[in-house]
Amino acid sequence: MIDSHAHIYSDDYAEDRSAMLDRAWNAGIEQIWMPNCDHETIDGMLELAEKYPGKCLPMIGLHPTYVKEDFEKELQVMEDWLGKYEFIAVGEIGMDLFWDVTFKEQQEKAFLYQCGLARRHNLWIDIHSRNAFWETVKLIEDFADPALTGIFHCFTGTLEEAHKAIELGFKLGVGGVATFKNGGLDKVIPYVGLEHIVLETDAPYLAPVPYRGKRNEVAYIDLVAQRVADLKEMAKADVIAATTANAKSMLNKVSK
Repeated sequence: MIDSHAHIYSDDYAEDRSAMLDRAWNAGIEQIWMPNCDHETIDGMLELAEKYPGKCLPMIGLHPTYVKEDFEKELQVMEDWLGKYEFIAVGEIGMDLFWDVTFKEQQEKAFLYQCGLARRHNLWIDIHSRNAFWETVKLIEDFADPALTGIFHCFTGTLEEAHKAIELGFKLGVGGVATFKNGGLDKVIPYVGLEHIVLETDAPYLAPVPYRGKRNEVAYIDLVAQRVADLKEMAKADVIAATTANAKSMLNKVSK
């Protein structure tokens, strides 16, 4: 399995990071993709990338909830790193209008700028979109580059929104919310082709049932795979094989 989105550099794992990762490897995790937040998370993320080469793969980007007055300075840091280190994607980037709309305009500018960085470096984007799906879609359409692709991380939208994301050339990152009783994905996953889905945990956040409300970890992705299998009425092994192949295709797919 590939966990396509996990913050394993988080301080939540300060006491047992190695043990948590051992549980992940023992659960059959092949790779963990690490999204960045801002300049402060880069060092810890890259330390893990160096310690686990080929297994912990880093992205670079400015998370929308970290977009403040100094966002242009943060973007320069991201751009500088893109020139000197090999990343798999630009992320996580996007729009978050759930917590605060104070910097909505700055979030839009940061997102579009980072879409440009992704295209210049032939990378895909990892999208964080909370209470902002259609706003994010409009930005992608305004960017108007059909080669721009990526993942809508932590997808929790409607079937209409799922179809729109797929139409734009993006995959859906499915995580612990799929296991929630009122998560809503039971109305989406059965009607979306498995070729459009990748698995994720978003660890340490959004732990799946029966760990909901507790610290999430990468090994729990097996519970997400089982939930997708149940919703699609197919074998978990087939879900794992397909979603892993989907994730691997992202690493080779970006147009020059």
